[in-house]
Amino acid sequence: MKPKLADEAFVKARLGELPGWGLEETKWIVKRYRFRAFLDGIAFVQEVARIAEEANHHPLIAIDYKVVTLKLTTWSAGGLTELDLESAGRFDAAYAAVRGEAQEGE
Repeated sequence: MKPKLADEAFVKARLGELPGWGLEETKWIVKRYRFRAFLDGIAFVQEVARIAEEANHHPLIAIDYKVVTLKLTTWSAGGLTELDLESAGRFDAAYAAVRGEAQEGE
């Protein structure tokens, strides 16, 4: 298990490298992704699920028509770890892969 990131300033600095991700209640990172069509969002969620299974690290996922919200924390550590930040980067890469026709703008 990766250790909890206790320094909030460090977490905020790292989030600066992950556009669109925000800190919520010091123990969550959150991002909303927008899509042109509902099924584009669903395809993205399927890719997120594949990545999450591979890493054995699963985000909370909310699907609101053409907006998908991902929320990450590491339950076993009681807060944020490097695994959350790494996963956020992988989810962003998945989004970039479907952006061409699926993205409506962030």
